[in-house]
Amino acid sequence: MTTDLAAAHDEEAQLSALEVLAQQARELVDAVVLTDVDVAELAAVTGELAALTERLRAVRRETPLPHEFAPDGTFRHLGNAVTGACNPHALPLRPERPPTGGTRAELTFRPTHEGPPGTVHGGVTAMILDHVLGDAVAASGRPGMTGTLTIRYRGRIPYSEPVVATGMVTRVEGRKTWADAVIADREGTPLVEATGLFITPRGWLDPANIRPQ
Repeated sequence: MTTDLAAAHDEEAQLSALEVLAQQARELVDAVVLTDVDVAELAAVTGELAALTERLRAVRRETPLPHEFAPDGTFRHLGNAVTGACNPHALPLRPERPPTGGTRAELTFRPTHEGPPGTVHGGVTAMILDHVLGDAVAASGRPGMTGTLTIRYRGRIPYSEPVVATGMVTRVEGRKTWADAVIADREGTPLVEATGLFITPRGWLDPANIRPQ
């Protein structure tokens, strides 16, 4: 038992260190996007990064970190492209599930997410809304896979400014679940809206987990 506890502690310590590394990598990416140093400095930094990359490749997994339950019993997916704290690609998004249902997350996009000048790329916001919709569906006890995703762009989302994403299930029919989501500014003005249809694979539904809508 002591050996198992020590192993679990070592694994959590490694994951914590990987989270710190992932955050540093995000800052590096933003620095690359915004840097204006001279050619010699760019070449020097590139050489250092190449060496660091090889050090990280010395021991590697075949796939990103899988979803799992943390020691405290909470669900986590540290390798996820949207929420993964250990994935430099992720914001990471940190959804909360209000007592009233659905999901909510405060977020701030970064310079690396730019599409039109000064504005977050529409594909990036679509990815975030897809995840928010999926989380709202999962929160209702009906986890599923995206069937269709409809996006309505109503205003520009500037990066580096806080916004709020929310999602809520609106309709259920058999294994189909519909949900709406929105990214709004801090005053509540909708900037991007989405509607999604999610299909729950056969065998995934557990009546004990389904919350009435």
